[in-house]
Amino acid sequence: MPLRLKQIKIASAIGILGNTLLALIKGGLGYMAGSLAVVGDGLDSATDVLSFIIIFFALKIMAKAPDEQHPYGHHRAEALATLIIAFIILSAGIQLFLVSMAKILTATESTVPSPLAMVASFCSILGKLLLALYQFKVGQKTNSSMLIANGRNMLADLYVSLGVLVGTVLTITFRLPLIDHLVAILISFWIMRTAVHIFLDANTELMEGVKDLSIYRQVFAAVQEVEDVFNPHRTRIRKLANLYLIDIDIEVDGKLTVAEGHRLAVAVEKVLRQRIENLYDVAVHVEPKGNIETEEKYGLSPQEISDLPLPEAKSPARGTLPD
Repeated sequence: MPLRLKQIKIASAIGILGNTLLALIKGGLGYMAGSLAVVGDGLDSATDVLSFIIIFFALKIMAKAPDEQHPYGHHRAEALATLIIAFIILSAGIQLFLVSMAKILTATESTVPSPLAMVASFCSILGKLLLALYQFKVGQKTNSSMLIANGRNMLADLYVSLGVLVGTVLTITFRLPLIDHLVAILISFWIMRTAVHIFLDANTELMEGVKDLSIYRQVFAAVQEVEDVFNPHRTRIRKLANLYLIDIDIEVDGKLTVAEGHRLAVAVEKVLRQRIENLYDVAVHVEPKGNIETEEKYGLSPQEISDLPLPEAKSPARGTLPD
């Protein structure tokens, strides 16, 4: 298994152990204390455990070599796993919302939570902080959308636990169980909000897009370094987990031979691999200079992203780009 996948696997195992412990603490103490908000917080940690289990299955798929049906490999499993995680988190939020509303609407007799609820919240805040920082660190190091998504989710859990703690203190102080139910509803909204954001991030990759468009500026800056190559355009960039796939059209002198045009295309591919981190595949299409294709309705050119910041050049440019 590649080093990146091993690092993700270790981080996931730690996430499972940590969240299982937190789910048991919050669920058990919340039930004993009679706090629906704390129990709901424990439910959220339980969904985190399920999320990490899904990551393990995704890692197993991602480790497979490319085959006839999947010539680009199986890296897309990461985005699919992230999408599933989003739906799991969303379902947990909806369930907590329905239970909380039922408690309020049925006006059943409720008791004021005991101080055990505050102990559970303190444990949750400390545990979630450590887990979130660790998941973010490994997720950014490995460029893993799954771990970053879980890190964001656990950071959201941290704020949720803070809200639960405040709500519990107010409930005990004023002896109003309704406050606990209202806090649980707020938690459910936060959980659902987190799920939507994770879904949108995963959807960008599944829809063949990239979230950070500055990568296009990096591509055009790299092509600028190749002499006798002009007007990079109709550029399309996709992501496979932490990897990039680039399709790009370039123009060269129309009087060049096929072999000479091919040499320039190879030069473009070479400089892109040197300048773009985690580049998986490049397809360079060569056209004669000044060529006009009226049917080209997709892809980006330098003019279309001129408002994005240009990355620092790693070597002096030798070619030119159109104004």
